[in-house]
Amino acid sequence: MSILGQAPRQAALQLLNAVTGEKAMLSDLLPKALDRLPAEERARAARLAITTLRWMDRADRMLGPHLRQRPPEPTLNALRLGTVELCVDGAASHGVVNAMVALVKADPRTVRTAGLVNAVLRKVAAGIDKWQALPVPQLPKWLRKQLIADYGKATVAEIEKAHAAGPALDLTVKEDAAGWAERLGGQVLSTGSVRLNAQAQVTALAGYAEGGWWVQDAAATLPARALAAQPGERVLDLCAAPGGKTLQLAATGADVTALDISGPRMARVEENLKRTGLSAHLVTTDALHYAADPFDAILLDAPCSATGTIRRHPDLVYAKDSSDFPALFALQAAMIDKALSLLKPGGRLVYSTCSLLIDEGEEQVRDALARHPALSVDVAVLRLPGIDPGWISETGLRTFPHYMAELGGMDGFFVTLFRKP
Repeated sequence: MSILGQAPRQAALQLLNAVTGEKAMLSDLLPKALDRLPAEERARAARLAITTLRWMDRADRMLGPHLRQRPPEPTLNALRLGTVELCVDGAASHGVVNAMVALVKADPRTVRTAGLVNAVLRKVAAGIDKWQALPVPQLPKWLRKQLIADYGKATVAEIEKAHAAGPALDLTVKEDAAGWAERLGGQVLSTGSVRLNAQAQVTALAGYAEGGWWVQDAAATLPARALAAQPGERVLDLCAAPGGKTLQLAATGADVTALDISGPRMARVEENLKRTGLSAHLVTTDALHYAADPFDAILLDAPCSATGTIRRHPDLVYAKDSSDFPALFALQAAMIDKALSLLKPGGRLVYSTCSLLIDEGEEQVRDALARHPALSVDVAVLRLPGIDPGWISETGLRTFPHYMAELGGMDGFFVTLFRKP
């Protein structure tokens, strides 16, 4: 039962508790957690949860001086939510304090901490001017330490600034990027994506219903662009869901097969194909067990840590840790080998991950070349419009969240292209 007038805050708090306490991802929680709320309240609840997760490190620093010991997780999340509403949203202090007290009173696990919440949030409200002086939210140690080892402190600091800034809303259009940018009040990036100048309800935008475009981060378009599928080619999109790259490939006129292990996620691919009027053969199965005649080209956007998408998924660093990394790295290597077995001689394989870890990018390339000595990497095809040559190494193309920061940044990706002898 929701507290009168507090449904969005209550839902946001429940989402925070599921992420930090149950290690659940918002992408799994949102479809069901908010289905009973009206659209406007759903949007507010999701925004509150995401904003709190984005600024959680700074919120904890703000709360630290007022806490003698760490309170129970649900209480701490109420304090975090209240702090972010006060310091980021600029909400009225009396409303926020009263709302958070009511929420902790309504939960048997936290009812005894209502006094603490009241006292601490009043102190936070009295010292809001301290918020801006606090450091940019830092990544958790389990990830920060690894990234510093890979790239150094200066680069990690830039990544964290981009995470705090949040993501832009990018669209891939079927045609006439300039026309859609003008119609939607956005701009055409040098990479070809249309970037909107403000966040919006996607399904309400012009062109959504008629399938003129689909949402896709600028960096996420690069793997399909590097593959450069041609009309009539047999192309396999391995690990296809949610389907942005499938749509890109289908738009070239290639004969596309899209494969993914998840039935629900493949249903989304099918929906997007119908909406955009594009076509592909859909296969729901385990990629490692898939058999078919060889393909001319394959795109393998492999399962990965998704650490390149933290600016749009700030829950990731609180729902996950590095415990599954070894299994992921092994799966990526197995999938590269499987993709090569499905590729014609002379065919090309694009391997990509939305990861910041070199273990899921550059090291996978080096290991694949060691396992397949006749295999080669073609970095020339990665010199795409809008791509700085400095982003390309001998193993592939790497983007970071702070690239094109003045325009809103991009996801972190690694992309390379193998040519099979």
